[in-house]
Formats: sequence, structure tokens, C-alpha cells
Amino acid sequence: MIAMPEEFAQSTVNREGEAGAAWLTELPGIVAELLGRWRCVPDGEVMHGGVGVIVPVRRAEESAVLKVSFPHPGNVHEPDAFVAWGGCGAVLLHERDDERFAMLLERVQPTTLAEVKDGDQVVTVAGRLNRRLAISAPPGLPRLCEQADAWEGQLREDAAELPHALLRQVLDAAVATVRELGREQPETLIHGDLHTRNILRAGREPWLAVDPKGYVGDPAYDGGTLLKSRALTLLEADDLRKDVHRVLDVFAEAAELDRERVQRWAQFHAVQASFWGRRHGFRLARSGPRLDRLTEFADRLAELLTERS
Repeated sequence: MIAMPEEFAQSTVNREGEAGAAWLTELPGIVAELLGRWRCVPDGEVMHGGVGVIVPVRRAEESAVLKVSFPHPGNVHEPDAFVAWGGCGAVLLHERDDERFAMLLERVQPTTLAEVKDGDQVVTVAGRLNRRLAISAPPGLPRLCEQADAWEGQLREDAAELPHALLRQVLDAAVATVRELGREQPETLIHGDLHTRNILRAGREPWLAVDPKGYVGDPAYDGGTLLKSRALTLLEADDLRKDVHRVLDVFAEAAELDRERVQRWAQFHAVQASFWGRRHGFRLARSGPRLDRLTEFADRLAELLTERS
């Protein structure tokens, strides 16, 4: 029976409570059953992401990984996105068990795009993948436009309930993006969470995407996701305005997207992050001085992105 990483088990219980603990009890048996059904043998140390375990395996002469995620609505359409892409810009899907939230996927390297030092290279790779993943959406996938009312409602609720230093024009700009770009979006399949840790080194191609949400919407939406993943790098910038606009310029060019549209979505993401940090904390800091610094940085980023270049 495969042992589950202790850190993953603890974070799952902390996040999901009793439901998470019950699922963890079943997880070793689920993995064993899937290994047998898909004729795989373990081939390395068990790894994990935020919501799932990843077991390196071999099937005949093929290297792969078995991924089993905690059942959550955000994970439902991940295999549908992989099927639609067919390995073009993303890992290949070999097998799926939707009831178990399980997939057998092409194995790639553990090196992520976040580990690359050249900032322009990072943003260019992400932008080019964004362009390749933006294809006509198959039916049945969730549409980002359906979240627009909830986005606007949450922004207004957060602004009213949480102490914050965001200027009125910053909040108004985020709401305007929801109204003007959010409610009508193209019928395009997008990754939905295209940050640097979700882009991995591969053998078949230099870089491949993993962990998609499988949304239908505006490809420029993921420009904001990418910018947030550069936060720690930007936090140390000598000239934040210059570096932020460089990210936007390079991403928009590589993704072949309207630059202003990318900036508006990035500003919306920054405002969301500012309020999220105040209400929930961030993955890197739940409380204390570091959380304060990250929240202040999100505020500054939102203000910079409100400015028109």
C-alpha cells in the first residue's frame, strides 16, 4: 500500500475537515485499485500538488503518472480540457476515471517554469502556451461569463466589509472589467489557472501545461493569473511599474492578444488578490508581517494596473 505524503494529508484535513479525512482513509485503496485496473506499477516517490497526489508509474514501456484529486467542482473538467487539446501544449491524457477524480497522464519532469531565472523567457513561454491552448471550446464546459455576477457581488461585498486602502477608481476599474469584458466572452477553451508552477519541463515538447480548469472564456484572463505568479519576483523589483508593464508587453505579444485587455484582466486579478489576502491570507503567508507586505503589494499592483499605458 502506497504511503501518502504527511504534508499533503495535513493540508487536506485542514482545508476539507472530516470529508478530507474520510477521503484520505480511502485514498490508498483507490490508488491500488487504479494501478491494477490500468496495469501500472509504481515507479518513484509519491508527490502531491494542492489537492491531489501524483504517483509516478510505468505501464509496459511507457512512463506516466497517476493523479488522484480530492473531489471538488474545480477539478471536474480537467480531463475534458486534456481531451480537447490532445497533447498540443499540454500533457497527454491516457486514462480517466471521473467518479474517482483520477487520471493517468503523460509523465513530465518536476522542473517548473517558476524555476527559470530569465523573466522574459518565463513570460514568453507562458504566452505562447496560452495561444496554443486557446482553441474552440467543446460543449459542456463551464463558462467564465457565468461567474461575472458573483465576481461583481464579491468585489462590492469585500469593499464594504473589509478595511482596505484601495482607491475608488481602482475598485471601479475592476468592476468595469467584469461588466465590459466578463459578461460576454469568446467560445474559447482556456487553461484558467496558467501560472508558472502549472507549466513543466517535458521531453515531447520543451514545456507542457498541467492542472487546467477547462474554462470557456477570454484567453487574456490568464494574463492576470500569470502576472500573480510573478509576484515574488516583482516584489523585489527596483522599478515595479517598468517590470509590470514589461510582463504585460511580453505576454501579450507572445500570446497574440490585445495588450490593454490583458492589463484589464490583470488589474481585476490584483484587486481580487488584495481582498482575498485580507479575508483568507495567502498560500505563502496566513498572518503576520509577511501577509501585510503581500497585501500591500497586491494593492500597489492593482493601482499600477489601473493606470493606462
